[in-house]
Amino acid sequence: MLPRKGKCNQAEAARESNPEFIRLRRRHSAVESAINALEAHGLDRCPDHGIDGFKRYVALAVLGRNLHRLGAILLERDAAAEERGRRRAA
Repeated sequence: MLPRKGKCNQAEAARESNPEFIRLRRRHSAVESAINALEAHGLDRCPDHGIDGFKRYVALAVLGRNLHRLGAILLERDAAAEERGRRRAA
């Protein structure tokens, strides 16, 4: 759902001004961000062979990324609770 480069004809302009196209285009950057995060956490090369190995490798990478994200959320929650505790003590 990316717009074409260069000048658009009327049909392309109508397609790109469609609300569904705009919604999907905005979601594309989130997908690119998720792919970059996976690559940064080791999914840049797959040492397993075959489609089954690739699927297993991707599933483990996604699981690892989710665990990493959950850990960050828990750390933020703990920091916020600690800050509230400091405010009460002060």
